[in-house]
Amino acid sequence: MTYILTAHTTMHSQELGGKGAALAQLQALCLPIPEWFVVSPSAFYDSLTEEQQEVLATGTICQVIAALHLNHKVKAELAQALNQLSPHGEPVAVRSSAVDEDGADYSFAGQLESFLFVPVEEVADRVVEVWRSGFGDRLLAYRQQHNLGNPKPPAVLVQRMVNAEVAGVAFGADPVTGQRGVTVISAVAGVGDALVSGEVDGQTYRSDRQGTVISSPTDTPLLNRETLKQITALVRQVGAHFGRPQDIEWALENHQVYLLQARPITGLAKQPDPDGQLNLWDNSNISESYSGVTTPLTFSFARRAYEEVYRQFCLLMGVDKTVVENNDQTFNRMIGLVQGRVYYNLLSWYKVLSLLPGFQVNRRFMEQMMGVKEPISDDILESIGIQTQKKVALSVRILDGLRLLGTVAGLGLNFILLPDKVKHFYQRLAQVLGQKFKGLDLQDLRADELVAHYRDLERQLLRSWDAPLINDFFAMIFYGILQKLCQSWCKESGGMLQNDLISGEGGMISAEPAMRVKELAGLVAKDGELTQVFCEGELGVIFSHLEKCPEVAQKYEAYLEKFGDRCLGELKLESPTLFDNPLLLLRSVGQLAKSGKTLDSVSVSAKLRQAAEAKIGKNLGHFGLKRSLFDWVLYNARERVRDRENLRFERTRLFGHVRRIFVELGKRFVSLDLLDDDRDIFYLEVNEILGFVEGTNTCTNLPGLVELRKAEFAEYEKNGEIGDRFETRGIVYQGNRFQENQTPVAPFDNPDTLQGLGCCPGIVEAQVRVITNPENAILEPGSILVAERTDPGWIMLFPAASGVLVERGSLLSHSAIVAREMGIPAIVSIPGVTRSLKDGDWVKMDGSTGTVER
Repeated sequence: MTYILTAHTTMHSQELGGKGAALAQLQALCLPIPEWFVVSPSAFYDSLTEEQQEVLATGTICQVIAALHLNHKVKAELAQALNQLSPHGEPVAVRSSAVDEDGADYSFAGQLESFLFVPVEEVADRVVEVWRSGFGDRLLAYRQQHNLGNPKPPAVLVQRMVNAEVAGVAFGADPVTGQRGVTVISAVAGVGDALVSGEVDGQTYRSDRQGTVISSPTDTPLLNRETLKQITALVRQVGAHFGRPQDIEWALENHQVYLLQARPITGLAKQPDPDGQLNLWDNSNISESYSGVTTPLTFSFARRAYEEVYRQFCLLMGVDKTVVENNDQTFNRMIGLVQGRVYYNLLSWYKVLSLLPGFQVNRRFMEQMMGVKEPISDDILESIGIQTQKKVALSVRILDGLRLLGTVAGLGLNFILLPDKVKHFYQRLAQVLGQKFKGLDLQDLRADELVAHYRDLERQLLRSWDAPLINDFFAMIFYGILQKLCQSWCKESGGMLQNDLISGEGGMISAEPAMRVKELAGLVAKDGELTQVFCEGELGVIFSHLEKCPEVAQKYEAYLEKFGDRCLGELKLESPTLFDNPLLLLRSVGQLAKSGKTLDSVSVSAKLRQAAEAKIGKNLGHFGLKRSLFDWVLYNARERVRDRENLRFERTRLFGHVRRIFVELGKRFVSLDLLDDDRDIFYLEVNEILGFVEGTNTCTNLPGLVELRKAEFAEYEKNGEIGDRFETRGIVYQGNRFQENQTPVAPFDNPDTLQGLGCCPGIVEAQVRVITNPENAILEPGSILVAERTDPGWIMLFPAASGVLVERGSLLSHSAIVAREMGIPAIVSIPGVTRSLKDGDWVKMDGSTGTVER
């Protein structure tokens, strides 16, 4: 058996240990490495006596280590190797080279003994001391801390000692900041053991990827420019060979830089590169539609929809088609998925905004219209290639203004044609959703026919979303103008006047489900037994009672037919609809019937509207140019906000139809033994599903993909929420923490007072009910509903609520609009309300001022 290993004894590479194996690879590159050899760990075992081996087998390692000496054969091989390495008795360095030492995850730095300037006659003793350090208390504690199992004797590296004038370490990336493009070199006079051990700081030099020194000592430098170039080139060459940045030890002797050892920089993979591409993620407005963890099918569908919709939006706004095509990647990244949660990619949104005519002269207005809460700094915009007004030449701004005038003219035409566009959109939607593919229902179609039907749906509707886009744009414009006129002309400071003016409009489909729930509750309340069954019975029992109550059954079926797709998380394709589980609807009806309380919401919202109109008359009179202009803006704000909600309901219908197509595809795949469960389809992406049928997939192992993603997304659920707004650098999914940039602070001095945006007036004193998941929640009538966010699926709880407090949302969010329409006092955008309030807390809320007092 050979106990002495070198770079040429490759059959023993596993026994070379971390340092030895690295040096063996690098020696093949002809790098300046001092001569070396390794004492194999097998020398440790063969040096044990039979008695020591028996003791070692019992696990009593201390006794063995204390009495360990090299046997004659090992000593003879060691002496022969030393004679070749140090023919004139030159001193050597003796270091550990453990198998798991100097890895990418654990360096074992400082855990094992190292010896410098060792006389050849003392090398054998030093080898034994290195072995002993491999079983010391310090190293055992380190291995236990990192769950690395029981220790084994390390290989021992013996290397010619460089009589260094200067020595130190070099990092192929900055280990502190994580910058991959920066080389960090530390140097001390003499040998580098004091630097490595941390006894001295040494001099630090930093250079960029071009080799330019970006920082160096102000005192007398130890390294000149030529030596810095040598060290920089050396550490980069080593990193290039191993495929990752390295931490090397080097020594300078007679103007020659020697490489002593190399290892990966530990922990670097857990750090993002701060010089990498910046992305800014925000879920402020999108979390209402896609709350919590979202499946791959929903995200891939939503990403395609956002990409197409905003491409259309730019074309409608007069952006040149070539410009839109050249920014394809921007539209492709409007939203992202971070740990299973959907976020806006704000920088993509700003790039889209910058394409619009007038961005240079009217950026702040655009930000307000798009709902941007915290504008991005000019420096960030300039870093991604967006010119800001302060850096743009006057001629460019004038040209942008002229383009804006042209766009305004086009918008004027779109505004005139909008009623017809909305009408034709409804007709096209009804036709597409109403028509049958080959005259067959979805459940009768083959998988390839379902895919063809989806493709047709995508072509006719998803790529022709003009009416909702134009209407949304004008809704934001007219609402914003109305708000400014109320503030400037009517001296309104609370921000409620414009909300009251657009309430009670009627014809808003978002409020209709609550009205129908109230109507159903009124019918159910006539029968005490039926009320009890609705409150406590199982579905089968409820349905059997419904058969005896044809009027209630007819109203219930009518509700499902129209609003069956309007469920919790209705834009998430995986969300169970009321068709799947109507229990939430039935329980809400039962609780409201049991209470005997109903809300005359129409009269409440009508009174709010009348009072607001009276205030306008008092401030502006009933005639004159100002009043005429105000009335025109008000009329259009009411029309556009109403149509905005109604068109969003049509979006719900479309998403519901898409959901049914994919559910049917899931059933086909199960019947063909391609999936185990039809709901597994939600763990596949749109292109993977369509491509499997059409023959364009690169992976056909659908069960394997599903299993992999189920495990990953279950972990996302387990990990809980991440930040609402955060930035990432470089590779989005590597090293970034997905947490807020700043430590959150308490939003209010008084913990018993909270502040949000009042969106429907009224003062309510009642107990709160904090609901995180309304699926099985019961809201006692008269309670104040507290939620982090709401979507249309929550509407069934609204009739029982005396007030609504929402942590997220804006004045144009669904909960705000529905609360105003129903006349329920409501406050949105209350930071931390779901954490500040507990079930049963008594609070006083003021929907006008937005204050909540415990």
